[in-house]
Amino acid sequence: MQNQTNTQAAVPDAPPSPAPHHSPWPGVLSIAIGAFALVTTEFLPVGLLPAIAAELRVTEGVAGMMVTVPGLVAAFAAVLVTIGIGKADRRYVIWGLTATLLLSNLIVAFSHSFPLVLAGRALLGVGVGGFWALGPALSARMAPGSEARALSMIFAGVSIGTVAGVPAGALIGDLFGWRTAFHAGSAVAVLVLLTQMRLLPSLPARQSITFSHLPELLRVPKARLGIFITLLIFIAQFAAYTYITPFLVQVTQLNAKTVSTLLLVYGAAGLAGNVIGGKILARSVRAGLITTGVVLGLSTLALPLLGHGLIGAALLVVVWGIAFGMMPMSVQTWIFQAAPHAMESGGAVFVATAQIALASGALVGGVAVDHLGVSSAMVVGGVLALAMAAVTLRWARDGEQPATKLHAVH
Repeated sequence: MQNQTNTQAAVPDAPPSPAPHHSPWPGVLSIAIGAFALVTTEFLPVGLLPAIAAELRVTEGVAGMMVTVPGLVAAFAAVLVTIGIGKADRRYVIWGLTATLLLSNLIVAFSHSFPLVLAGRALLGVGVGGFWALGPALSARMAPGSEARALSMIFAGVSIGTVAGVPAGALIGDLFGWRTAFHAGSAVAVLVLLTQMRLLPSLPARQSITFSHLPELLRVPKARLGIFITLLIFIAQFAAYTYITPFLVQVTQLNAKTVSTLLLVYGAAGLAGNVIGGKILARSVRAGLITTGVVLGLSTLALPLLGHGLIGAALLVVVWGIAFGMMPMSVQTWIFQAAPHAMESGGAVFVATAQIALASGALVGGVAVDHLGVSSAMVVGGVLALAMAAVTLRWARDGEQPATKLHAVH
């Protein structure tokens, strides 16, 4: 995570657009494939958790720290990178963030110590947090007048990473070993970095964001409620999703190839969720949030009861995937609609919130798995998702502004 940025999201500058005779699309494409590589690598352990845990001699709950650690680091990186880069050319910043992806994959692929694996994953968190705080908005900046098209390319990379990248990694791990999946991730990162070095134009900064800008979003009550809702639903999602592979292996008793197929189906359902969510949000953001919480909550709660066979598990995974596709765009729309004046600092705050919740969800789910069994992670996720729906139902009220459709980031 499957984390998120919006069409007006944070970037600490608004310099002049590229010269008109230069097409912006090669540069936008280079950031889009960076999004694909990041999403694939961030959630790669989800499909490989049992194999990693077995070889490194840790429990599956402890192995889930491979999702927790980069999430925590990304939460801080989203803010610190945004502030720390000052007026540096954003092209070089993107190159550096992609380089952290390469180094992270190499460290994990060659490590035989779990603490060293976590160190490599922590390095990934720097790239994830910095990229989502900057990348999408930089893409919109490169294509003035065609911002929506530019952002759709970025989030196409996200969708492809969710739909194909993670299942492909799981399949490679099954056929050739989990380390090979991270070696493949390293190769992809090299290609992405070379592409960005060739295609990204110079992106000089005009101004910087400072720490004093960050609390602006939190001064708005409706935005504060949105932050709390974000925490609840992201913790719910990743308490369950991080352990979906162990659940399908141990409870549903599926083989690795079938699990990879279901992960592919899950991602495809997420694409449908984006479309469905957009239609609901166009009418009511509150309704979109409640629908997301209820659908996600009921589908994950039902898995321990109805997910013992392939058909039941597959149907619930599809429903869950639809909710997953609706989730980020629903909370983003609420927050940024609540405080349109705080867009610049708000993007970094949202990314930090989502990453803290992602990491916390993986951690909470891991504790439940190690003490109560893998089914308990689904229950924890379901209860928290329904709690989010209840909070929204009780305290959220749609404003008079029309909903602005935003794109999901995982």
